[in-house]
Amino acid sequence: MSEIAVKAPARPRRRLIAARLVPYLLLQALIVIVTIQGLRLLQPSDPDDYAVSEFSLREDGTTRAVTLPHFTSSRYALQDPPLYSGTFVFKPDAANTAWSVFLPRFSNGVEVAVNGVAILDSRRDPTANRPDRNTPEIALIPSSLLRDGSNEITVRLLVWGPLRGFLDTVYVGPDESLRGAYETRTLLFVTLPVVFSAWQSLLAVILAIMWLMRRREPVYGVLAAGMLVGAMQAFAPAPLPPAPYPRLAAILLASAPIESALVVTFAVLFFGWRWPRYGLLLFAPGLVILLVGLFAGQPIPRITFLFLGVPTVGLCLMLLVVILTWAVIRRQDAASFTFGCAVTIVLTCWFHDMLSAFEFVPDDRTFVTRLSYSAMLVAIGAGLTWRFARALNEVDSFAGQLIARVREAEERLKASFAREEERARAAALANERTRLMRDLHDGLGGQLVSIVALSERGHEGATITDAARAALKDLRLVIDSMDDIGGDLMLALGSWRERAAAQLRPHDVALEWHVATPQGLPLHPELRPWHVIQIVRILDEAVTNAVKHAQARHIVVTIETRDDGQGDGDRPCGVISVADGGMGFALSGNGEAGSAGQTARGLRNMRSRAARCGAVLDLASDSSGTRVRLQLPKIFPDSDAAATG
Repeated sequence: MSEIAVKAPARPRRRLIAARLVPYLLLQALIVIVTIQGLRLLQPSDPDDYAVSEFSLREDGTTRAVTLPHFTSSRYALQDPPLYSGTFVFKPDAANTAWSVFLPRFSNGVEVAVNGVAILDSRRDPTANRPDRNTPEIALIPSSLLRDGSNEITVRLLVWGPLRGFLDTVYVGPDESLRGAYETRTLLFVTLPVVFSAWQSLLAVILAIMWLMRRREPVYGVLAAGMLVGAMQAFAPAPLPPAPYPRLAAILLASAPIESALVVTFAVLFFGWRWPRYGLLLFAPGLVILLVGLFAGQPIPRITFLFLGVPTVGLCLMLLVVILTWAVIRRQDAASFTFGCAVTIVLTCWFHDMLSAFEFVPDDRTFVTRLSYSAMLVAIGAGLTWRFARALNEVDSFAGQLIARVREAEERLKASFAREEERARAAALANERTRLMRDLHDGLGGQLVSIVALSERGHEGATITDAARAALKDLRLVIDSMDDIGGDLMLALGSWRERAAAQLRPHDVALEWHVATPQGLPLHPELRPWHVIQIVRILDEAVTNAVKHAQARHIVVTIETRDDGQGDGDRPCGVISVADGGMGFALSGNGEAGSAGQTARGLRNMRSRAARCGAVLDLASDSSGTRVRLQLPKIFPDSDAAATG
């Protein structure tokens, strides 16, 4: 049963792979057929009316008749190059049209002479003499060289291997009849590869910049390196033998296999696969060719390239086919499909070039792999650039959406802050209203009740007057507490001093005022009106007790600021002391008044008010008098409720 369970899910997976693989392979087969037909159509039509194909060839000391196109028997013939001799008929017309010699294809170099006078040497053209470009040549024949009727033309073919020399059909005729075919071949096999290489270089620079911006994505850097190596083949002319710059030739020969290995590396990284350790072996053939070219003389580097570099390019293309086929099966996306189709086209062109190089197709010596490879790299680079630009657009769009959402959230937050601020303002007003009501009830309300009671009982006017004055004083205290003093308690104490002095004057009690520190009390930005009124009432209670119960003749108020020395930016605390020279009273063990009368209740009220402000009240009394010491907090509490709690 377990074997059946293991095999059961394998069948649907195989069916899925087959369902994806078969259509893809059929599509690649169709692309191969279309590419082959396209290569046939790519061959431009030459003016066959002016073809000269019958020549006599002198090679290796023998002379024989040959028909163009023709492959030489020698692969290296610089000392005694093959010489093709033929004739053409010149028929002058009334317009005296100029005549030219047109050579569509040859390898590796040619010298053309008409009637024994040289008119063309391809070695003077830096773009010629490279079989991968299929460079055509055309040369005007000076009219003084032409004779009516039969004329002699000779073509000396310079061969420096490792392939055998090749000469295509030669065309001799009016320049206007040959120029069109020459320009068509120049466009296809010279200009177009250079254009693709220029695009390749520009895209390589763009991809390199993208890699510098995104170092964590080496795929851009690898493809940029591969494209730069490939573009170097197009813009660096190959040195002609005897090569004055053999190292340059070695670099050019090694660039093709290195470029192919870099493209395989790009494909592996692009599809998210881990690069295997043995993958560096792909770069070994290119490095071997480079070392051989740097230290060995010609033609060994070219032979090494033929038997090591060309197979490496084909191997890399086949590896790309395998990688992309597996990517299509797994990913089923447009990138893998497009990349796979491009590699199939390049691989088909490579097989076509191999058949031409090894003369399996004797009449076709057109090499198109370099052109198709450049086109593929340009397409891949453009696709990556487009994907990067699309990602930037998506980032910009996301950033725009994010900015809009942040603005919406900011507007909502501002509205929420406004509502919270309004609520806080309303709560503050409610708390202040409650405080005023409580202060009026506790102070002024009690005094008014006393006045009413005294008047109803028929007491003397002096007592009623004292109660009325006390009520008026309490009302002023409540009103003064509403003033904004900016956290400076000294301003409130100054007003209290004036009221206390006026209160003590009828009783013939002197008020002495001492500020022990120059700055007085520290500023308290968190100071609120209800803090002030509690402190002032504590001081009022202390002065009242000194007048009524201690029978004091003078009262000393001392204000000072003390620092506990802890540092760390802590605030100093203020201390207010009220001392009288009265007779004092007895204190119990807990610091309360010994009697349970009005004095004890007054002291409890003073301690309660101090606690509500976060202050500490100390009381000392003996035969020399009573001292009330109020130590203010470093930071006053935020609310009355918090203080009482």
